[in-house]
Amino acid sequence: MLQDRLGISERRACRYAGQHRSTQRHQPEVAGDDQALWAELRRISKERPRWGYRRAHQLLLEQGWSLNRKRTQRLWREEGLRVPQRRRKRQRLGESTVPAERLRAQEPDHVWALDFQFDQTADGRILKLLHIVDEFTREALAIECRRRIDADHTVATLERLVAERGRAPEHVRCDNGPELTANAIRDWCRFSKTGSAYIEPGSPWQNPYVESFGSRIRDELLSVELFSCLAEAQVMVEDWRQDYNHRPHSALGMMTPSAFSVGYRTHLETVSEHLSPLGGTEQWLAETTTITNQLSHQVDQ
Repeated sequence: MLQDRLGISERRACRYAGQHRSTQRHQPEVAGDDQALWAELRRISKERPRWGYRRAHQLLLEQGWSLNRKRTQRLWREEGLRVPQRRRKRQRLGESTVPAERLRAQEPDHVWALDFQFDQTADGRILKLLHIVDEFTREALAIECRRRIDADHTVATLERLVAERGRAPEHVRCDNGPELTANAIRDWCRFSKTGSAYIEPGSPWQNPYVESFGSRIRDELLSVELFSCLAEAQVMVEDWRQDYNHRPHSALGMMTPSAFSVGYRTHLETVSEHLSPLGGTEQWLAETTTITNQLSHQVDQ
């Protein structure tokens, strides 16, 4: 570089750089089998992209090559071979029919929120809990406690709740977990005419009701009790759910979720009976909607 850019002699350039002239004049000797080794290393790297030069060196020795590890490392670097960085798997995202952050429950069975939670028994085995909460009435509709809960079991739980309550929810709000983005859940939503509202990845605040519910059961039960087996966990979780539905809730004006749900439905049916549809279907629907909005406003207050 000094000779090329400054036009000085080799003797002066070597003196400035502190390099012996014999080193500068030495011509590297390329082994005759380097080309074959490069080709073999390229083949190994292509077939085994997660291998480094150490494993490649061991494979070369097994194939009968006579070389040391440092030569394999030098040729590996000269060829520009390296183990590629691992890529994060692309998360499968659910297809929403309505944005989750803009969806707001207006009546019972309007929005059901789903979420999973994990714990363990005394022997260290995993417990998986599925929470299903009605966002309007704050009812804990179901808490499934199993060793393993997949998409099919989630669909079976939803079907059971629909049969018990007599109607399917208008929307379900959930995250993008593999159990909730599976084809089984999508098919159930399509066949039951239920909309889906998937929250953004890493945004649990878009599913606040069931997240708050999960923190409540964690604080009051999961962090306090040590379950000896699955059966004990299932019994205690179901007892806690029943107690939760019959305790005062601050968001409901200190009414219990069960009492609020029954009272809301009864009051709405009573008011609807006094609304005469004779004045026109549109007027009757408008009056019913107004009353529903007023009740929703009272709940928010």
